[in-house]
Amino acid sequence: MGTRYYSFILVTLALVFAFIEAIQAQNPGKGNSSKKAPFDAASTHYEVLPSKDGRESVNCLNRGRCQYKQLTCPAECPERKPKKNKKVKGCFVDCSKCEATCKWRKARCDGYGSLCYDPRFVGGDGVMFYFHGAKEGNFAIVSDDNLQINAHFIGTRPQGRTRDYTWVQALAVMFDSHTLVLAAKRVSHWDDSFDALTVRWDGKEIEIPTDGEAEWRITTDKREVVVERTDDTNSVEVRVAGLVQLNIKVRAIGKEENRVHNYQLPDDDAFAHLETQFKFINISDEIEGVLGKTYRPNYVSPVKRGVPMPMMGGEDKYQTPSLFSPLCNVCRFKGQAAFASSI
Repeated sequence: MGTRYYSFILVTLALVFAFIEAIQAQNPGKGNSSKKAPFDAASTHYEVLPSKDGRESVNCLNRGRCQYKQLTCPAECPERKPKKNKKVKGCFVDCSKCEATCKWRKARCDGYGSLCYDPRFVGGDGVMFYFHGAKEGNFAIVSDDNLQINAHFIGTRPQGRTRDYTWVQALAVMFDSHTLVLAAKRVSHWDDSFDALTVRWDGKEIEIPTDGEAEWRITTDKREVVVERTDDTNSVEVRVAGLVQLNIKVRAIGKEENRVHNYQLPDDDAFAHLETQFKFINISDEIEGVLGKTYRPNYVSPVKRGVPMPMMGGEDKYQTPSLFSPLCNVCRFKGQAAFASSI
């Protein structure tokens, strides 16, 4: 009887602990964070603590081996959001890896997942290629079950050329039932002190603060979305929890660049455009898109190596009816994005 009694007690305790763990799994971080969300974004789920000797510290709140571990920024980059972003690296805290490291908080045009210039990509496989598309065209850069990113191209065709020079003027990030649009304003002459970046959430323009945390954030039913300034003007980092991170900078074509490449741009348009670097999270093996497909397992790039401008074709596969449409010949997106009417 005694053995059975103790066995009963042990089984009962095991069931109680299992029930408690299930409740905690459904409410990660409850009671420990002022930001209660229906997800557990491991890398950025933390609370900021008072600085130590000028170095920022955080307390990790994500589940797993790093939970409640305190991380302090290195002396080389003591702040998560340094004011002099162009010249100083920021502290990147990753609570999924229990580490705080120094990184540039801007797009790296030679890095994996980058989209810059006219336009030049570096794929998930590390291979560089060009994709010209067409001016005023819209193309699926990424198309997966839960994420679609389209790009709107602007461009010009100088006399004697058979193809357009093109640049990416806007990106539409579609997921769940939402659309986040980032676009460069048209400017006649470039002035870096003027903020030429516009951001729209489900069709409504939003303002990104320039002081304090310098960020705009919203929590939907499924995830948190953050748009944070990484410089006073024309530079932001976008984080869509569980899907994608983008580092974006607006730049324009300068006079010398116009002369060297013989773009023959008009005097009233500096062709402001986006330079972007993507980091994807939880993508499928069947991901599509001009950039997306380069992240497939065992993907082999068809572009010709060793030439000055290796070209990636497929305009017919990736062209979409509009910036806000998830439809193309190979698109996979299954969400119901809220389409905006203008950029």
